[in-house]
Amino acid sequence: MRIIMKFGGASIGDDQGISHAISIINDFAKKGDQILVVVSALPNVTDELVNICEKAIEGNLKPITDFMDRVHELHAQMARGCIHNPRLLSEVMDELDKTSRELEEILHSVAKLMELTPRSRDFILSFGEKMSAPLICGALKDSGLKARWLTGCEAGITTDENFGEAKPLMDLTIRRVNEQLEPLLKAGTIPIVAGYSACSPHGTTTTLGRGGSDYTATLLGAAIGADEVVIWKEVDGLMTADPKIEPNAKVLERISYAEASEMAYFGAKAIHPKALEPVIVKQIPVRIRSSNDLTAKGTLIAGEGVVRSEGVVKAVTCIDKVGMISVAGAEVSGLAGIAARVFNVLSESGINVLMISQSSSETGISFVTPRDKLRRATNVLELTILGAEYVKNVTAEDDVCVIAAVGAGMRGTPGVAARVFKAVAEKGVNVRMIAQGSSELNISFVVPEREGPTAVRALHDEFELAKFAQANR
Repeated sequence: MRIIMKFGGASIGDDQGISHAISIINDFAKKGDQILVVVSALPNVTDELVNICEKAIEGNLKPITDFMDRVHELHAQMARGCIHNPRLLSEVMDELDKTSRELEEILHSVAKLMELTPRSRDFILSFGEKMSAPLICGALKDSGLKARWLTGCEAGITTDENFGEAKPLMDLTIRRVNEQLEPLLKAGTIPIVAGYSACSPHGTTTTLGRGGSDYTATLLGAAIGADEVVIWKEVDGLMTADPKIEPNAKVLERISYAEASEMAYFGAKAIHPKALEPVIVKQIPVRIRSSNDLTAKGTLIAGEGVVRSEGVVKAVTCIDKVGMISVAGAEVSGLAGIAARVFNVLSESGINVLMISQSSSETGISFVTPRDKLRRATNVLELTILGAEYVKNVTAEDDVCVIAAVGAGMRGTPGVAARVFKAVAEKGVNVRMIAQGSSELNISFVVPEREGPTAVRALHDEFELAKFAQANR
């Protein structure tokens, strides 16, 4: 079999985690499988890179020096703990030294200019994986396997120049990935690819969005025609709800691409929202497994021909850190193009809209945005459309969350919405906004943030999700 394995930062967060990951790779290699590995940055490193970018803009070099000393020693200590061959250790340390110098130089440039462009930011944020990949590669060689590490660009992943959320150019990516990786795989060498980053056709570093290492894995899986993509996490798989909210949440053994995509979009953190797009066309299954429990089967994500759509609702998710904006005015009713103008203004300001609802009277439009963009969204709307003859009020709420009930069984099943809102009403939850996707795979609604956990538990009980998941294992 040809298998893509992706290891998240938490799975390789210490010496023991790296040794465990190497053991997993070895077990599959012994079976004769062709393996390609994708790695994330070590825990918190990307967050620290984000923070040091902001500090560098202030022009102060001291935080940069402190950060570089800390991040270099973190990786060096990990290397010393899991690579025992002196020659291999020396090679990895040289690579870490070179990468650290390059990162420090670009951070100093940002500090001197007191300016950070989107292009420079993507380049800096790519360094977390550029430091973890050689570490894993050295440890894998130390175990006796042949391996070579590559950046996402070197592996052939090619995107547009939408820095921060770059879109893959699939035809070019497939050609370049096969040119770069097929010779390695056929020679029995395991490619270790740094996740999250890629490059434009001209070689400029881009990133795929936070959490994009999952996306890297599925892009590579689609490009080389993998039999399966395995995403190793510190969790057991996709669950019927967040276990921190609902203690009775269970692992979903099987779920369709469409259902998993809805769950990811609406807050399930076990997989990147865009990660399934590349594998759907070729129907390549994705499996989310726990690196802490190799006996657990995890969650299989596949096409509806493989996964039976049993039950009505399969999972309940919650998106926090969002805000809701309402645009209202009596003259909005029947006036063509108002919604288009609202969302065009937001788009031009780089503000993502997560959910939309319009009142039946057409006198108001409500939508949800990330909370950190709420003030900016409100300001641009007030500056551009408030006070016009058709819009009289723009209001924002920052203490809300989005609840979504997800399941393919909802499609064409009458009475689901009634059950959803009856269940939350009985718990005294105040619903502020409602929307349903055209796919009929979800019903989503906005509630006050403090009432979010109550709504999740109410729906989990109403649709008996713990019992359903257990019965289908």
